[in-house]
Amino acid sequence: MDVQNHEPLANMTSNEDKVTYRNSTYEIVSKVAYLLGVPKRIFENEHEAPKLEVYEKLEQEKAARIIRHLCIIRTAIERNFKHINGKMVSEYRSILSMPEYIPPESIEQLRLDGVSFFKNSSKKLYQHIVEINRLISDRINNCKKYFPLWLNWQYVKELFIMPDGLQESGTKAAASLYYQYRACYPYQVYMNWAPKDEGNVLYNDKKFVTLLYQWHDDYFTEYSKVSDAGSYIKGSIYEFIATSEKVVLVVDCENSDPYKLCATLKSLDYQHTQKIASIILFDDVHTASAWRILESFTKIPVEHILIERVKQNKSLVDIMLTARACQEHYKNNVDSFVIVSSDSDYWGLISSLSEARFLVMIERGHSSPDLRNALLNAGIFYCYIDDFYSGDSEDIKMSALYKEMYRYIDKAVQLNVNTMFEEALRTTRIEMSEAEKKQFMAQHIRTMQMFISPEGEVVLEFKHK
Repeated sequence: MDVQNHEPLANMTSNEDKVTYRNSTYEIVSKVAYLLGVPKRIFENEHEAPKLEVYEKLEQEKAARIIRHLCIIRTAIERNFKHINGKMVSEYRSILSMPEYIPPESIEQLRLDGVSFFKNSSKKLYQHIVEINRLISDRINNCKKYFPLWLNWQYVKELFIMPDGLQESGTKAAASLYYQYRACYPYQVYMNWAPKDEGNVLYNDKKFVTLLYQWHDDYFTEYSKVSDAGSYIKGSIYEFIATSEKVVLVVDCENSDPYKLCATLKSLDYQHTQKIASIILFDDVHTASAWRILESFTKIPVEHILIERVKQNKSLVDIMLTARACQEHYKNNVDSFVIVSSDSDYWGLISSLSEARFLVMIERGHSSPDLRNALLNAGIFYCYIDDFYSGDSEDIKMSALYKEMYRYIDKAVQLNVNTMFEEALRTTRIEMSEAEKKQFMAQHIRTMQMFISPEGEVVLEFKHK
């Protein structure tokens, strides 16, 4: 049987997988599938895990294209080694002249990208595999940027590195393993792993990352990075908003995580959430500065209320939030509230505004069973912001870091080079013409260089002879 025309068994998924790994994302597996050389038709099939939009995005990246086509050729050689080797030995043919086995479009794309694995000195087929392995090993780190920081890159990288792949013995061992367990390899493309019947390991992000860490005797637990809240949760939120006249989202910043809330808002479809009139943040002076970045990740208007403490050991956030919610209800005709807080202090607000409707967003590890039971008994829907997809939250955290560092720089550094130069001239009693000043400024001051010492101190130096 021609394996190229045989539907891969590793493509099959079980009902158990569909339950265990539900609500997963497909970003990681799509990128891995692209780089490993999974055929484009798999991406084009809407019933398969790899997503076409990821394929099209990586197709524009030279570093990704190179790895993909090197992997395609390596798999083609592994899959057809006996036939290719026979023609090389008996017919003295080059692998470049075997389009029936080696995809010419991959060879051509590598040529356009300035990469060649073919050497005239390579007389044996395994030597071509060795050269491909060398090129992949040298270039795979160029693809690290396509994966999030929270994912262990070393684990991903090893999938592409053939063990002992620069030696004939290593290529033979890999080929033997591939032939024996070919049906277990995802879409029958070669990768470095200890193959066994795991179903389709590229079924979705949650399954793939879980297995990836297990293969390295490690455990992956941050499932919000590889899954999103299910359709029931999102549908309930959308229905709550749709059946409301006016909605306000109020946030207890003391008892909520800014990054998880940002991830939640990014995960929700704005077409369904644009009916939310505003997001009101009730923020104690001691709360994380990261709340300042929320408005950068939502189109909903954000009002940030910073509350001073009368007593240092007593926060007034809960009181101010309750008072403002009552004002919004009675004065501004807000009939529905989304409360973001894991604190049970707001049960009094919920029970007192009997005509208002509430939906509560809490954190799984910070909310008490008593609060959850009270919400259930009152028929109030609640959800966990931990459940919403946070795999792309690095840009949120980086934005918060940069904003805080810029704020610190603005506060700590007050340096005007024009004023500095004039003060230096005055103090040294050196006289310069305007032309000399401009020349000195251009040659010595505007070419200042900044260095950072091992202790983290910033040092400015002038370039001079």
